Amino acid sequence: MKPNELRMSKTSLQLLRLERLSDVVFALVIIRIFTLLPNPKNMDTGWWSLTDMLINNASDLVMIIVIVYWIQHNALFGHLVKTDNTHTAIAIAQLFALLLFLYAIRMGSIFEGTIEARVLESFTAALVGIVSVIGWTYAIWNQRLVSPDLSKKEARELLENIIVEPTVALLTIPCAFVGPVVWEIAWLAFIPVSQVIKRIRLRTY
Repeated sequence: MKPNELRMSKTSLQLLRLERLSDVVFALVIIRIFTLLPNPKNMDTGWWSLTDMLINNASDLVMIIVIVYWIQHNALFGHLVKTDNTHTAIAIAQLFALLLFLYAIRMGSIFEGTIEARVLESFTAALVGIVSVIGWTYAIWNQRLVSPDLSKKEARELLENIIVEPTVALLTIPCAFVGPVVWEIAWLAFIPVSQVIKRIRLRTY
């Protein structure tokens, strides 16, 4: 086996291990998130429907961003053919940011309505996305780690797609100082932000 082929096999194996580690961490975080959801047995109002739960616990909807990040993570890794030490370090940093986000969600459930809790949730949510953007930017630079079949336009579109979540999370930080309701509504900015990025993309192309 040639040295280049041996190096490729090692980097591919490293990518496989990184994917497995990421899947385990995301799975554990998602399971933990659902354990933090309100338990109907503890409600004084009796039986709650799913709609009631969402309306009366709107702040918990921010936790859905973890599932969005997991879907994005799988989509991005699907285009990778290898990894290196730098990319691996960035990916692990994202997992640490994800665990910090879980901690922030836990603090938010304990200190509900406080500015500090909301800011922490927004910041850590943004951090997960920002690190993802850094990792993908590094991977597609000169097609360093991605499949040759992935065009530059497709790589750029994926980059623009994963920018939406951290952008919205950053926008919710000042809203946390206005009030909990404004902070919760601010998370609905996903649609307009994605539309703005889409228009910028069309003008660029």
